[in-house]
Amino acid sequence: MMGAIQKNLVLCGVGGQGTVLASKLLAAAAMEQGLTVMSAETIGMAQRGGNVFSNIRIGQGLHAPMIRKGEADLILGFEPGETVRMLPFLKPGGAVVTNLKAVMPTTATLSGSNYSGDQMVEYLKQVIPQERLFLVDGESICRELGSTKCLNVVLLGAAVATGEIGLSQDDVLAAIRKVVPARFLELNEKAFAAGTRVGGNEGK
Repeated sequence: MMGAIQKNLVLCGVGGQGTVLASKLLAAAAMEQGLTVMSAETIGMAQRGGNVFSNIRIGQGLHAPMIRKGEADLILGFEPGETVRMLPFLKPGGAVVTNLKAVMPTTATLSGSNYSGDQMVEYLKQVIPQERLFLVDGESICRELGSTKCLNVVLLGAAVATGEIGLSQDDVLAAIRKVVPARFLELNEKAFAAGTRVGGNEGK
């Protein structure tokens, strides 16, 4: 449990990646520990491949859900371009956990762009210190598990394993067991365990 420590977390991705569920799992885990949680989500374009992001603030003495620029302890990115877009919110010395695979955003599709995401990953390597950047090949893990629907839990596991969120693996696993429907529980437990084994270091 974090006690009086406050954590500001930004989760970002595109519609369909499970960003909102990941934020709900973190919030549930924190509240189970008796911590105050405030969150705000932008999901208006979620069903059209648009950007989705969540602000989560965990701790005590919170007064507003929004995280100001330069205040996020951690950015958890489900898509590298969206991770780069949220970098202004990262505080000095903050950590970044991001999925490696790019998802073509709606705007790039309409403009005929050949966005691959590789340039975004290279940019992250240039601007974030190596020890604070955690690159995760989430798609490879999902293929091994036999389902693409657990990417969010894989990434969540990797983020928790860095220690930057301030919740234990057991805390978050308990929330998964409470929130996820029974028929999907075994898959998500395996996905979370796989993410924690990676520890956010894949691709370094």
